[in-house]
Amino acid sequence: MAVLNPGGAPSPSGRDARPAPVAVPHHRVLLVSRDDELDSLLACRRIAAHLGGLTTTRRVAGDAPPDAALVCDDRTATHRLLRRGVPVIHLHSGHRGTAAGRAPHGALPRAHRPEWLPGPWPSEDGARPTGSLAPARTARDRTRSGALLLLSLWGVPDGEAEAFVHGPLRTLVRGATADGRRCEVVCDTRLGHVRSALADTGGPGMRLSRAAEVDVDALHAAAAVFVASPTLGALVLAQARRAPLVLLPPLGAVQRDLAGRVARAAAVPVADDPGDPSLWVPPETGTPWAALDPAPDDLRGAQRVARGLRQLSLAPP
Repeated sequence: MAVLNPGGAPSPSGRDARPAPVAVPHHRVLLVSRDDELDSLLACRRIAAHLGGLTTTRRVAGDAPPDAALVCDDRTATHRLLRRGVPVIHLHSGHRGTAAGRAPHGALPRAHRPEWLPGPWPSEDGARPTGSLAPARTARDRTRSGALLLLSLWGVPDGEAEAFVHGPLRTLVRGATADGRRCEVVCDTRLGHVRSALADTGGPGMRLSRAAEVDVDALHAAAAVFVASPTLGALVLAQARRAPLVLLPPLGAVQRDLAGRVARAAAVPVADDPGDPSLWVPPETGTPWAALDPAPDDLRGAQRVARGLRQLSLAPP
């Protein structure tokens, strides 16, 4: 005989007796970076790799604001989001030297700063250093070949950029692709100028890409040789993987300041002679990072920023 509930209907049983599942709130995090700036792009990607379980988006759809936002370098975007009441972590992703610049008022300021990089640093900007924003994968491929030439022209004066891409860069690419070798050339901005300069250089062994359209960290894992502009993203990539690195000659004041600090911390070679064929021979032993002794926690910068962003989305201030 059926047992009746107070309303006179049979009591639910079996599968129907279980309570309906409670909808889990969907926390959305907006990710903003300057995709023409290598450091900004790489920092955003490396932090995003640790945001599993959250819904990430690169644009705001409709009227519903995100629960939180990570903005890498774009002050205009940070101001706009703060006006809408969105909590923001504002990250300075690249090297700033001694130039201070406060994040927009109301944002949580962070600055990409590897622990091993010598100061001095601006004291009045209020930004909390992140440590190194390392790639999620710190191992390289077991089988590697070819070269990755990672070029950043962000913030470089026009004259310096033009002189480099039409002079040393052409020589570098010719050397990298000699004897049938392969070279991935990746740049962040001024892609049209670089493509024009390399139109008759490198042949089928060269592929030119915009950094925003390729996985730089994966290309590095597969490359036997790494030659890069002095940027934090490139330095941390090589240091985290204990991989050889040759720095391109610095372009612009910011790259020169960073290259000078690196030289005080580690013996990273510089491609002063773009025609030197030894640039494209993978070193058999040793890397410049052996002399560094950073704290083990320094490479967890991306995880720390991601954790703060997660907390912000779940319990905004």
